Amino acid sequence: IGKLISASLVRHVIASHIGLNPETQAKMIAGDITCEMVPQGKLIERIRAGGMGLGGILTPTGLGTDVEIGKQIVKVKGRRCLFETPLKADFALIWAWQTDYIGNLCFMLTLQNFNPVSALVGRVVIAEAESIVPVGVILPDAVGTPGVLVDHLLIRAV
Repeated sequence: IGKLISASLVRHVIASHIGLNPETQAKMIAGDITCEMVPQGKLIERIRAGGMGLGGILTPTGLGTDVEIGKQIVKVKGRRCLFETPLKADFALIWAWQTDYIGNLCFMLTLQNFNPVSALVGRVVIAEAESIVPVGVILPDAVGTPGVLVDHLLIRAV
């Protein structure tokens, strides 16, 4: 992502954290890009909502702060919640541990947290994998993202 930011190919960033990317910080401060900071749990739920075709999510996170400015507040069983819109993307950049020749992706450890859900929201899904294996090596229950969702597959050169 940092290379896309450096090349000025990004106009708007929605992220839970940009603290480790000084280029993004500098471009945001300069007004070259806009950034929407979203708590990680809310971010993945908005991504999931976009991937599942939902109209949005309701959450109390952000009530009583600047986050609620301009957002619709909905009462559910007497509890106030912010309505958050679902997220979709032009591109989803996915990194996997393994892929097979038809693009089935297998994720290890924390790669399972965001990658499978993120593959649902990109109009174009580009996946990079550490290694490629023959079809059938990845067990069906280990497939985190089926190949039908992957538009482009990149294999990391050794």
